[in-house]
Amino acid sequence: MDITVGYKTLQYAFGFDDVSIVPSRETRDPDECDVGMELGGHKFTVPVIASAMDGVVDVKFAHAMGKLGGLAVLNLHGLQTRYEDPQSVIRKVLNSAPEETTKVIQSLYLEPIKEELVARRVKEIKEGGVLAAVSSIPQDAEHFGAMARDAGADLFFIQSTVTSVKHVSSKHKVLDLAKFCKSFELPVIVGNCVSYDVALDLMRAGTAGILVGIGPGAACTTRGVVGIGVPQITATLEVAQARNDYEKESGRRVAVITDGGMRKGGEICKAFASGADGVMLGSPFAGTEEAPGQGHHWGMATSHPSLPRGTLVRVGVRGSLENVLMGPAKVDDGSQNLVGSLQSAMGLCGAANIQAFHDARLVISSSFMSEGKMLQATQRVGMAR
Repeated sequence: MDITVGYKTLQYAFGFDDVSIVPSRETRDPDECDVGMELGGHKFTVPVIASAMDGVVDVKFAHAMGKLGGLAVLNLHGLQTRYEDPQSVIRKVLNSAPEETTKVIQSLYLEPIKEELVARRVKEIKEGGVLAAVSSIPQDAEHFGAMARDAGADLFFIQSTVTSVKHVSSKHKVLDLAKFCKSFELPVIVGNCVSYDVALDLMRAGTAGILVGIGPGAACTTRGVVGIGVPQITATLEVAQARNDYEKESGRRVAVITDGGMRKGGEICKAFASGADGVMLGSPFAGTEEAPGQGHHWGMATSHPSLPRGTLVRVGVRGSLENVLMGPAKVDDGSQNLVGSLQSAMGLCGAANIQAFHDARLVISSSFMSEGKMLQATQRVGMAR
């Protein structure tokens, strides 16, 4: 339901805490629920992508993620391509005083990107026997895309805070996304967006996947700095509707990937029930033993020279990547064995695969996370941990 106030009509929008999934009349053994994802012609047994953040993904992490059936995206504008020894630079971030962290991060990202490191990192990922996925901002997509492709990359992500096909600039060269997608040899995944119209534009331009989400990430402050964004359930539902309509229009299916705002299995399950084909996570993976940030991470826009939109957050190291993705869970709050959570939810809804899970019924439930949980809340255990 929309509300008209003055000259504007406001739409109700819902986040993960505002809705819940209703089980179906038919249930299914979770082990018989297929959580596989297809993205750009590649099939993944785990529908989870690690976000292109410097505290999350390096070459070692990409190897571990790929071997478990998922995908990790390396940021070509990050520390991995600016420094021969990025881990020593990350230690400078972690050792900085809280009041100096933003300044330190900004200074470290002033180091120029080294083209030889772009190619080297891609090749190092491929040497681990996994798919190589990399990310660039739109302005550098053609330049870095060619280098990554020639080095053996398999998927190319183009990311900015807000992405559109109709960008206007009198100072900078604007990427012709449709031309780029048509001529580029690799699948192109683009983000981020939160609305039906923009998603449809991006799909018609030839993208293989759409990242959904503006500002929901644990380390992102975009919503506080510029007031832009839409809660993730509503955003995912809108983009998923665009995917469905575009598939009817063209016969081509574009993957919808909910990006950010999810820490636990229940939130991930709601993203899929809202129409996501995959999810992109940052902070859950920053807390793994394999992550380069040693339990810390920061947003991709944190290093902006004049308007940083992110902060350094500490999530702590709570287990291995395998614990987080596949289990066994060593904690009781839903932050580990994410694949198990998804399979269980799908089983309770009788969904044999992700696409069938899109039909799960959702209800608005503002008390869903607090109903009957007083003891957990006061003792800071379980769901309140």
